[in-house]
Amino acid sequence: MDEHERGIGVALSEGKPEPLGSVFDGRGTNFSVFSSVASGIELCLFDERGVEKRIGLPGRTGSHFHGYLESIGPGQHYGFRVHGPWNPAEGHLCSPQKLLLDPCARAVDGAVRWDAALFPYDANRPEAPVNNDDTAPFMPKSVVIDPSFDWKDDRSPKTPLEDTIIYEAHVKGYTINHPAIPAELRGTYAGLGSPAAVEHLARLGVTAVELLPVQQFIHRRHLVEAGLRNYWGYDPVSFFAPHNEYASDKSPGAAVREFKEMVRSLHSAGLEVILDVVFNHTGEGGTRGAMLVFKGIDNKTYYRLKNGAALEYEDYTGTQNTVNSESPHVRRMIIDALRYWADEMHVDGFRFDLAPVLAREGDRIDFGNDLLETIRRDPLLGTLKLIVEPWDIGPDGYQLGRFPGGWCEWNDKYRDDARDFWHQRGGDSGRFMTRLGGSPDIFGPSNGSARSSVNYVACHDGFTLEDLVSYERKHNEANGEGNRDGHDDNRSWNCGVEGPTDNIEIKTLRSRQKRNFLATLLLSRGVPMLLGGDELGKTHKGNNNAYCQDNETSWFDWGRADQDLIGFVASLVRLRKQCASFRHGEWSRQADGADSRIVRVSYDAGDRHILVGFNPTDGDAVFDLPPSDRPWFKIVDTTLSLQPGEADAPRVEKTLTLTPHSLAVLVRPAQK
Repeated sequence: MDEHERGIGVALSEGKPEPLGSVFDGRGTNFSVFSSVASGIELCLFDERGVEKRIGLPGRTGSHFHGYLESIGPGQHYGFRVHGPWNPAEGHLCSPQKLLLDPCARAVDGAVRWDAALFPYDANRPEAPVNNDDTAPFMPKSVVIDPSFDWKDDRSPKTPLEDTIIYEAHVKGYTINHPAIPAELRGTYAGLGSPAAVEHLARLGVTAVELLPVQQFIHRRHLVEAGLRNYWGYDPVSFFAPHNEYASDKSPGAAVREFKEMVRSLHSAGLEVILDVVFNHTGEGGTRGAMLVFKGIDNKTYYRLKNGAALEYEDYTGTQNTVNSESPHVRRMIIDALRYWADEMHVDGFRFDLAPVLAREGDRIDFGNDLLETIRRDPLLGTLKLIVEPWDIGPDGYQLGRFPGGWCEWNDKYRDDARDFWHQRGGDSGRFMTRLGGSPDIFGPSNGSARSSVNYVACHDGFTLEDLVSYERKHNEANGEGNRDGHDDNRSWNCGVEGPTDNIEIKTLRSRQKRNFLATLLLSRGVPMLLGGDELGKTHKGNNNAYCQDNETSWFDWGRADQDLIGFVASLVRLRKQCASFRHGEWSRQADGADSRIVRVSYDAGDRHILVGFNPTDGDAVFDLPPSDRPWFKIVDTTLSLQPGEADAPRVEKTLTLTPHSLAVLVRPAQK
């Protein structure tokens, strides 16, 4: 008996073309895969010993190849081999020697084991494959899952956008060192859903967790050979499958169940789950990249290829390839993936990485294209939180403020102007105050427009908050790229010394600056986003591009967490929740006559009046308080590590004095 026919018995029928992927119905599994160029597709089943059985899919409906196997159920490992044209000059890369993942698999088991066999042709000799070596021994495998799950009474919190406070987190980094999480759950979905992990988020008072990519991704070869890893996860090879390394249960397909349990746990604590999704590129790379899934199934459908040079991929992403979202099939696959995560996995929203790619029609950007309009108007997706990173590296790629209604946008202008203000780099305070008021110059003047702006001072990409006040230069040597990677325009200030210091005055100033940034963020109109770990005082030691640092550089250091700073953030979140005026009320601004950099903002909160003073300068600032027969009380002062409760806040008479580099919030109760 041939080795491909041992170990698995099957009862085969044509099955159905829809849905794509593998679907277990309780009796057997339907397999369906799309290819507009294949002449035939083999389903490859692997038993527990890794022995492969190849079965030609018997059904074909248009470009869908399909088959139903009555005896196949959850846990089954599989892949595809595609027969069709091998003509790189025309953009076709079908090669049945290469085992391929299912583009619509709901689970993946294993990881890529890098070998020359995975690179099917020499870019300098496109007329023939470099070799015909089988790639099955080096490939992860797609897995059939059991879709059933007891969601119990799970309900989405459905927090209104204007009340949302986002916490950007990494599944592994947040949990891997947490001493109160059981050791076997650290670094996993189960760890993030554990009581200890949820308790910290609840203490802060955030309303949503935005997870760095959890779609199944790979660690590229050059990183592995350098002893590094793809920590951030921006190299997907499956748009439907949760990344298997984040599952504590290593049995095939268990990541799906564990992800659902995590979502259910976060929902029960009132926390929404937003996914950072990557539909603009894949981990297969460009001309010299590996063939793992999309290239070998239908290269021209899945990727944008340069006109007249079919071996060259358009690169609007900086990753050597760009997903072809102009293709009707790819658009449908993206929609199906989003609906799957929303409907079957119960997530509450998405942050779209390099979102202008999805709006591109060639080099032109069309925000009214079928893909974006379908997402925005979809009865399910249109009700979720839809957030975009509004730039890519293609022509006219910077699109901040141009996405239509229904989309929220990462506002990097907020980040830059807030940094310039507190680091005294931006002249007067005009731009800063515009950002504080919801960036009406970008999103329009109405109060509702501030809901479009996702404000942040730090995110995963760039300096942490601790490093923002401790370094003026990037220190990325550990990435192995000669410190050439990462941004040079950090708008940071080390407060006098580069990096760690024992100087108490500098350390005190740095602590104050961190509180200034956090207070500014949580007092601004718009949707605030905290970088997870900033409330702990997390440092990357000056590395502003820690994408490949899956180690102590990136992981949360709970043992050294700044408990005072955690408490400060929690108090600011409570204040924001109590005062709707910070989110969408009326406010007025007054600049100091002597120095236009010193400003105060007044908020009418209905039951009380609130005044915020900002002093980014090296000298004291004195404000005359508005005359009143009611007293003012100071409830926030960034010169203090701990904040008084409102009940015991100190009274302020006639004038407010702000020490250098500080912020204060005063409250005056309304007249009864």
